[in-house]
Amino acid sequence: MKIVLAGGTGALGRSLCADLAARGHEPVVLTRRPTAAGPYRQIGWDGDLAGELAGAVLINLAGEIVDRPPTPANIDLLTRSRVGPTRALAEAAENGAPALWIQLSTLAVYGEGGEAVLTETSPPADGPPQMAGVARAWEAAAAGAPCGRQVILRTAVVFDRDTPALNRLTGLVRWGLGGRVGSGRQWVSWLHIDDFLAVVRLVIDDPAWSGVLHVTSPAPVRNAELMRAFRQVLRRPPAPPTPAFLVRLGARVLRTDPALALTGRRCLPARLTEAGFEFRHPELTGALTHLLRG
Repeated sequence: MKIVLAGGTGALGRSLCADLAARGHEPVVLTRRPTAAGPYRQIGWDGDLAGELAGAVLINLAGEIVDRPPTPANIDLLTRSRVGPTRALAEAAENGAPALWIQLSTLAVYGEGGEAVLTETSPPADGPPQMAGVARAWEAAAAGAPCGRQVILRTAVVFDRDTPALNRLTGLVRWGLGGRVGSGRQWVSWLHIDDFLAVVRLVIDDPAWSGVLHVTSPAPVRNAELMRAFRQVLRRPPAPPTPAFLVRLGARVLRTDPALALTGRRCLPARLTEAGFEFRHPELTGALTHLLRG
């Protein structure tokens, strides 16, 4: 089956391409700068999008990385980099509808979730704009697009080897900054790459899936537990906490968004659990051990 991946040159896209190709599918990477040097066929946004999409599976991952300061310019960049390509795909689908549209989104659509348990029926938040605002605009751009069926994957932080999220956390722990962040009580929803890939395979293979789907481990953890698990797996000693004001100060130096560490969401994969989906790495320590020691 032909599977078109918009934004498929990023870390998640590369993992998807390798996994899909290993299962006999034909990955086609839609990118702004196509090259013939890669292992999979690449096409540009100025090509025959309708012809490529017609009857295929579309996985829309297009968008700039979120790990940047939440300035108005950056929030606009995050929004435009998602909404623009998604609208272009929807327009192309008018003349060549994909059989399946898999729309990537993020659990950050719920903003600061506090202690609430969030499932697919929970309403998105109004802010902050760099999280819920960007995610809501991204999903809205895909709403109603011509396709056989559409699945929106609201995805947790995906842990994979040599990717920004895992590298940032392992680096902090190795530098002796592996203590709790802020209060340490904020919830972290996370997922091992193996389980993300398995969910995508499930959605492709089973036509019963449509609508919003939480792609996250069934065992979210608080920030303090997250950092403790990293220290344990990396064999590092206890570390002092990092107060919220230092997180905000350090974010300026590291050119990142302090809200990525200070806000949290307790999200559960209710639909996957109800369907009997079996996670290969449901617990954090085991998942990190597999990634960092395997």
